[in-house]
Amino acid sequence: MSRTRRTDEGRGGLGSRLSNLAVALGCVLFLGGFAWGALLYQPYTVPTQSMTPTIGAGDRVLAERIDGSEVHRGDVVVFNEESWGDLPMVKRVVAVGGDKIACCDDQGRLTVNGKAIDEPYLPDGVKASDTGIPPTTVPKGRLFLLGDERSTSLDSSVHLDEAGKGSVPRDAVAARVDAVAWPLDGMLQRPSGFADLPGGLSEPGPLRLVVGAIGLGAVLILGGAASGSFAKRGTSRKQQGRRREPAGVH
Repeated sequence: MSRTRRTDEGRGGLGSRLSNLAVALGCVLFLGGFAWGALLYQPYTVPTQSMTPTIGAGDRVLAERIDGSEVHRGDVVVFNEESWGDLPMVKRVVAVGGDKIACCDDQGRLTVNGKAIDEPYLPDGVKASDTGIPPTTVPKGRLFLLGDERSTSLDSSVHLDEAGKGSVPRDAVAARVDAVAWPLDGMLQRPSGFADLPGGLSEPGPLRLVVGAIGLGAVLILGGAASGSFAKRGTSRKQQGRRREPAGVH
């Protein structure tokens, strides 16, 4: 076997091994990303317009499974409260235990502990003052939740006469919404209006990393398979070319 032929075969073998390695690594990332996502996240379908425009009726969201103790003001959460209908519901946390909430200041803004909250997620033309909330102190260990569509949402504002003053216990929370998966609206923004209050805002979950792992895995699988196919095709053509060479020529 000539030196050139051995070199070509070595290059072809190296290319094949690298493409196989890329495919194997891609499979690990792709399948591992899906498994990681399934472990951390739960999909939900939102049935009503109470969270528009942030989340529309029929939208499919991805919510990170968390403990109620991890919830911060501004979070959009999935919870289950028997007195509200005993079905999974999606609302925004606007106050936590110990907070004094009221609506509204002289500009029609919700106040928490006397601080006026800017709420850019409300629909155009809708103000916090569309829902009147008398000064209310949220009991310890509980959450006060409102829909972004204040005028139609059945939320804490319509349960004020109950024992918990419209609030729900933290352990009623099952998950925190990180993104709208369908339609592809992407990650929810953390509302800055609550940032200056004690406790600040929650940190986003690892959804971007999960999606990144799945995407990179898909690229490696497709790229590795394609490069392996090209490498095999190139080696085959070289071998066919050599078979056509006249005897004695090396």
